[in-house]
Amino acid sequence: MSDGALSQDEIDALLAGVDSSGLGASVQAAPSATMTAGPPEGDRQALQNFLASTVEAQSSNLSMMTGAAVTIKGPQVSFSGRDAFLSSLPDTVTAVKADFSSGFPGEHSFIIPEVTARAIASLMNKEENITLDEMAMSVLGEVVSQLVGTQITSLTDKTGNKSIASVSPEAANVPKAAAALPAGEFPCAVYQLDLGDGNVHQIWEVFGASVAGDIARALNGQASPGAGAMPNMGAMPNMGMGMDMGAMQGMGAMPNMGMGGGMMGQPASVQSVQFPNLVPRASSQEAGNIGLIMDVYMEMTVELGRTRKLIKEILGMGEGTIIELDKLAGEPVDILVNHKLIAKGEVVVIDENFGVRVTEIVSPMERMNEMG
Repeated sequence: MSDGALSQDEIDALLAGVDSSGLGASVQAAPSATMTAGPPEGDRQALQNFLASTVEAQSSNLSMMTGAAVTIKGPQVSFSGRDAFLSSLPDTVTAVKADFSSGFPGEHSFIIPEVTARAIASLMNKEENITLDEMAMSVLGEVVSQLVGTQITSLTDKTGNKSIASVSPEAANVPKAAAALPAGEFPCAVYQLDLGDGNVHQIWEVFGASVAGDIARALNGQASPGAGAMPNMGAMPNMGMGMDMGAMQGMGAMPNMGMGGGMMGQPASVQSVQFPNLVPRASSQEAGNIGLIMDVYMEMTVELGRTRKLIKEILGMGEGTIIELDKLAGEPVDILVNHKLIAKGEVVVIDENFGVRVTEIVSPMERMNEMG
């Protein structure tokens, strides 16, 4: 006889129905005829091959952002239901929603184990034993934004669809049962991630079934149902429009034309309109033009430290005055280009001149914070 306590399965089921800032209940996707019941092997293989083609660029981006030698391997794409997928996850995960908003609109997210999320955030913030607070969630959202951006760029090049875009990623550390997952059977890609410490981590990328189906068809050169294609109009009745079209055909005046310029009884030739991406992207010609400025000089300075003084203290300075700076003895000095921090280093002596040995390249996140 039950003592009234909830079982773990009942707790998980309750959590699955709780909204957690957009990362709670699973979103009920519209019924789709693609990649749901019995998905084609060709679709799965097309998606896996595409994602695999981006991992080298993804590894390079993460290495630059974290300052570590990051390596991503895989992925392996498979189809799973909610229960089976949750059974492969640790109890607590960082779920990052990054739905596609146009091009191939629909559900898309990354699921990162808590220990892996801490490791990534620690590398990004150069901080050990980091707490997965709001700042850490923002950093992880930025990481996923870079991953998705690389995928969108590659997908645009491969499919010619220039309207692909995603929403700004939102991250939250939640119990695994509270992670938002697509309804029914959905494709998930599992990556092997090495953050430069020799330890292998796993992260999962989850697609809505309709999103994955549309992407796979586009990669295979097939039109997507949601891309503006029109149904076959050949079955339409002969519309008089004030005159007997059949009689006109009999007189040889003109053939019986269907909508879109096609012959009645044949599929209309319709192409979807491609709108330009609102996010500016440098063309290959623009990227190549950087060579034109390679011989331009920029001012590089090394800053030992700073301090603030009252005007009366500054006016009272004289020979022999000692000014205490905000840097500790032995602490790395700042290397600036055009007054923007780009690296840190240690002071060395070369012959009779001072020099600086670079010990750390500042991460893009720190550079943005400096500019802000």
